[in-house]
Amino acid sequence: MSAAPALPVVIIGAGPVGLAAAAHLSDRGLPALVLEAGQGAGTAVHEWAHVRLFSTWGEVVDPAAEKLLAPTGWRKPDAGTYPSGGDWIENYLQPLADALGDQVRYDVRVTGVSRAGRDRIVDTDRETQPFVVYVQHADDREERILAAAVIDASGTWALPSPAGGSGLPALGERAAADRISYRVPDLTDSAVRARYAGKRTAVIGSGASAFTALSSLAELARSQDGTDTKAVWVLRRGISGSTFGGGDADQLPARGALGLAAKAAVDDGHAEAVTGFRTEAVEGSANGRLVLVAEDGRRLEAVDELIVLTGFRPDLSFLSEVRLRLDERLQAPVELAPLIDPNQHSCGTVYPHGHRELSHPDSGVYLVGMKSYGRAPTFLAMTGYEQVRSVTAALAGDAEAADRVELVLPETGVCGGSGLFDTADTSQAATESCCAPVAQQPIQLVTASPGSASAPGSCCNA
Repeated sequence: MSAAPALPVVIIGAGPVGLAAAAHLSDRGLPALVLEAGQGAGTAVHEWAHVRLFSTWGEVVDPAAEKLLAPTGWRKPDAGTYPSGGDWIENYLQPLADALGDQVRYDVRVTGVSRAGRDRIVDTDRETQPFVVYVQHADDREERILAAAVIDASGTWALPSPAGGSGLPALGERAAADRISYRVPDLTDSAVRARYAGKRTAVIGSGASAFTALSSLAELARSQDGTDTKAVWVLRRGISGSTFGGGDADQLPARGALGLAAKAAVDDGHAEAVTGFRTEAVEGSANGRLVLVAEDGRRLEAVDELIVLTGFRPDLSFLSEVRLRLDERLQAPVELAPLIDPNQHSCGTVYPHGHRELSHPDSGVYLVGMKSYGRAPTFLAMTGYEQVRSVTAALAGDAEAADRVELVLPETGVCGGSGLFDTADTSQAATESCCAPVAQQPIQLVTASPGSASAPGSCCNA
């Protein structure tokens, strides 16, 4: 009688880190099953396909994935060039998913994870039970899949943080949803361009996504069809010399250039900055525009549109029946949280980490990639690739490889905000919670009534 087939390691999400995990498992001869809610690889990346990464091709291709792709005739793009999100999908993520074949399933949404026959309360024989993953298909059909382990690489893209300074939606924010975007707009799209051309737009946020939006709006303002386009940059804290990142000192040069482009938007008068403004309400005005109101009662001049780029949050709802140990602030694994805490973590590298920092009380369940960072910033794709290399080695029983560090990250020369797959801001606090030896630069401030915007302050105590 033949032995029952081994249960697969279920991977949630066919993004860069999830697919890399599948490639590493394949390299070790372990069965993997990738469950993707979207219709193709990199569903979240599709939503920012127009945005260029500030990491090069050489930094966003996983070695095990490259090995898997080689027999298919795939050719790695020039390692020194910078892909857009769309390039990343077309020239790497979808080919990788295709190479994994039927190990990747699309249009299936994970709705729950548990131990088979054991809710989170039950101790008896818990560790001997396989995981059970509940999924819902696009046609509403439900299915249960048994798994040897679960790697959650679903990211945080689906849950953007709100405009409200308290972490909850501002009063009136939901009612104004048709005038608010939580994504960097694609101004190459004619319909999107028309939405912002000649309009006054408030941008809330302080990381790479905000830089991208500000520089894009400034470029629109400089164009023929963008006359009178204006941006108001709303920051919750003060401005210091490190607000725009490391500039020429950043060892991720494209990220440094992005900060400098945002600074140019301010210096050229295409964007005005309001500091110390924590949004309490979004009110409608008599002419149909939006008025932002701060917790201290200040009111900004009315705007036509609002772009909220204050970070993202992990969806933990479908993990309610597994035992996780998460930091109470960051919602990241407790062993990882001190390494990435934006309240304490200063500029430079995040120490490479693996299965030990990512482990939970339910052995065999791992949160990886952006999901592992919870609400914290500074995530790089390379970090996620190192995570899954270590985790898959541990699942294969290769303790030596699992504990070995194989990643050297570049010194960033900048505080926080590397963002989602090296592009988007994930925390308003990121660039404002640590100090960098960057000379303070003058910046144009706009006054909010009543009272005035706070003056630029030290990054350390803002």
